[in-house]
Amino acid sequence: MMVKIDMRIALIIPTLNASSHLGKLLPAIAMQTLKPDVFLIMDSESNDDTALQCQAAGARVELVSREEFNHGGTRRRATELVDADICVFITQDAIFANENTLKELCSVFLENNSIGATYARQLPHEGADILSAHARSFNYPAKSKLKSMNDAPELGIKTCFMSDSCAAYRGRSLEKVKGFPENVIGSEDAYVGAKIILAGEQIYYNANAEVYHSHNYSLLEEFKRYFDVGVFYGRERWIKEAFGDANKEGFRFIKSEVGALCASGEFVKVLEVVFRTLLKYAGFKLGYIEEYLPLKVKRHIGMFSNYWK
Repeated sequence: MMVKIDMRIALIIPTLNASSHLGKLLPAIAMQTLKPDVFLIMDSESNDDTALQCQAAGARVELVSREEFNHGGTRRRATELVDADICVFITQDAIFANENTLKELCSVFLENNSIGATYARQLPHEGADILSAHARSFNYPAKSKLKSMNDAPELGIKTCFMSDSCAAYRGRSLEKVKGFPENVIGSEDAYVGAKIILAGEQIYYNANAEVYHSHNYSLLEEFKRYFDVGVFYGRERWIKEAFGDANKEGFRFIKSEVGALCASGEFVKVLEVVFRTLLKYAGFKLGYIEEYLPLKVKRHIGMFSNYWK
């Protein structure tokens, strides 16, 4: 049954050679009971038929040069291209889990005017390894949670944790915090989430809105990913100053990882967790002090090399 929400909704997806995902992504969008008023693709000069497939599915496609793509700046431009009360962002590899995902994600804005942003529960893709699947269940549990500045003493930086793999922003809240940052290496969702909470609004983790999204990162990829995270927090130190760190959550995650491996009999992988944790820590710390590293080095040890122009 078609659902209507009396707010104008834009669905926005940044893409790059997304053809392998579109066979699942586009049908999952088409089956939604809540239809977006605007369907916008921000495509970074794909070499495959991404643009053609998306246009055939009814999307408006805007081209972004790969050199100009930025996780914050491209999303900022997208919000300026649409007229919407709610901007929903998903990544090309995040697949709506059922027909009501978009409805569940957006309906909370009608129920609570203090919510400035909401993000979905992420379920592991088929074929996700045990560590990837556990990360989904730890960071995206079955219970929803409303987060505000009052949660900072307990959650630290995780107070403003969000994920643009599937998130929705109230348009007026984005305007209030001056939108997405023009130039960040990543974590643009945490940046805006922090701004929204500091502006006196709330973030809602919506466990009723579900998407399939996970990655089986290699050890090297984990290092690179956390290097980028370290760069972000090193350059945006105001977030830690406002919310504190996430040491308690980090230790709790490691403990839960080990527990999950032991419960499944994967005792050998406990050593991998130890090594993986050390690599994450080293990557983060190196990124945090990236100002002391040569530009040539930074271009090679992160996941987003285009950032280092």
